[in-house]
Amino acid sequence: MPKRVLQGVVVSDKNEKTIVVQVERRFIDRLLKKIVRRSKKYHAHDESNNRKVGDVVRIRECRPLSKLKKWEVIE
Repeated sequence: MPKRVLQGVVVSDKNEKTIVVQVERRFIDRLLKKIVRRSKKYHAHDESNNRKVGDVVRIRECRPLSKLKKWEVIE
């Protein structure tokens, strides 16, 4: 099964080897016919620990590394 890949912006890098990535998706509301923005935050594993707040990163689904971390940074 292929692993999901998402792109988002780093919003926190306070933890050791962990970053929080905010992923935004846009879709058209069926009733209002307007473009709606929804965002979600993911905890991702950053082995090199060199990503900073504001960086645009791509994350990939992986095995559970902790209670919240189920994603890893690929670029």
